[in-house]
Amino acid sequence: MNHVSPAGSTVPRRTFLKTAASATTWAGIQVVTQPQRVFGANEKVRVAVLGVRGRGWDLVQGFWKLPDAEVAALCDVDRKVLTDRAAQFEKARNVKPSTFSDPRKVMEDKSIDAVAIATPNHWHSLLGIWACQAGKDVYVEKPMSHRWFEGRQLVEAARKYKRIVMHGSQSRCSPALKEAVQKMREGLIGELYLARGLCYKRRKSIGKTLPSPVPEGVDYDLWTGPAPLKPFTQNRFHYNWHWFWDYGDGDFGNQGVHQLDIARWGLGVTYPNRVAAIGGKAMFDDDQETPNVLNVAYEFSMPDGKKRLLVFEVRHWLTNHEAGIGTPLFGEDDIPAVVGAAAPTPPPAAGGKEKRKGPPWTNVIGNLFYGSDGYLAINGYTTYKSWLGENHEPGPEGRKGGDYLGNFIAAVRSRRPEDVDAPIEEGHISCTLLHLGNIAYRLGRVLQFDPEKQAVIGDDEANRMLKGEYRAPFTVPEQV
Repeated sequence: MNHVSPAGSTVPRRTFLKTAASATTWAGIQVVTQPQRVFGANEKVRVAVLGVRGRGWDLVQGFWKLPDAEVAALCDVDRKVLTDRAAQFEKARNVKPSTFSDPRKVMEDKSIDAVAIATPNHWHSLLGIWACQAGKDVYVEKPMSHRWFEGRQLVEAARKYKRIVMHGSQSRCSPALKEAVQKMREGLIGELYLARGLCYKRRKSIGKTLPSPVPEGVDYDLWTGPAPLKPFTQNRFHYNWHWFWDYGDGDFGNQGVHQLDIARWGLGVTYPNRVAAIGGKAMFDDDQETPNVLNVAYEFSMPDGKKRLLVFEVRHWLTNHEAGIGTPLFGEDDIPAVVGAAAPTPPPAAGGKEKRKGPPWTNVIGNLFYGSDGYLAINGYTTYKSWLGENHEPGPEGRKGGDYLGNFIAAVRSRRPEDVDAPIEEGHISCTLLHLGNIAYRLGRVLQFDPEKQAVIGDDEANRMLKGEYRAPFTVPEQV
């Protein structure tokens, strides 16, 4: 005799009776935690990718290149996206993946070992919690949370259910950046006192859109999930959801959280004591709610009584470069660069086509670290250079990317959380900084944060924003 769950899935009665005491219920679905799986030498980790329109499709293609991984399933609430991606997958891999339009069905599938989450931000933590409860390991894209509370709950779920959970901070897998951080720890640039994060991406106006019918094949209620249910507009949907507070965190949480994590990592700090932010919308009159110009400052108290500072800037249109970040100074050997000047136009390539015209720094994404004896710059995710002394003499430099998806799969197979280069605990700390910065901006006041109590001192409104509110039945559980 079998037991039928509220969703209609069938579980052998003996299994149900044996494990019902450890069952967890979410969104009307009952999930029984699975035991740890030991992978054989030739067994592949079966991965389901949740959200496959944009970043998720990158993950699909990344996983299918790994010898120890198998992309077993695709999931998306937009049936057109799901159908198109499944067809592309079958054409490229000569195998048809399983497809799901509801992530809850993925959690029920015991053949899936791990999930990769590339949905809008407001779903990241809840899906990660559900996956941990269902006995699955998790790779979750940045930012791993949309609110501080849900991030803490995901960290707790990973610990409680002994799951491997990795945050999408790919930079932490770069051997070059590991080397840069280690050299700063060893005193390469003297006593560190300041880190800067730069997020200068050229973004166009999103314009304005009116409410319209939900596209055919889209489960908009499920897409909205824990967020407030608002009338459908095209600007609230594919990609532009980043610029609405209900689902996204602006470019600070979209691109900037990478550089925020690097800045905190290199500076050697965790939670701040004080946070201030100022910014707004420049140039564009459109539907975007999040600021396109933002400056955030963090102050950290160190064990020796000294202070360290982290400042972050988001800018959305035209920009200069800083310390060569975003320019050929960092290694495009065929194009010489002059610090402080535009790169010269390169000669025509074979066939008569020019490689590039004018300044190459459309986007400037990176970090700067300042010490008593020099400074160090990180360009993007994989390259660093340093300059030492009052004369800015060139110091050590490095360039090497890492295999972050390979790192995740290796940790899933080893069952050793310490093998994860970008552990979820570190992702949560960096995302806490992100949320505090956005809250300081939205409230227009300086926040005094207590790292021990994990709360803003004397500010109930800020603490309510850290907690967030969730639409039933997609509620982040108080007890995972």
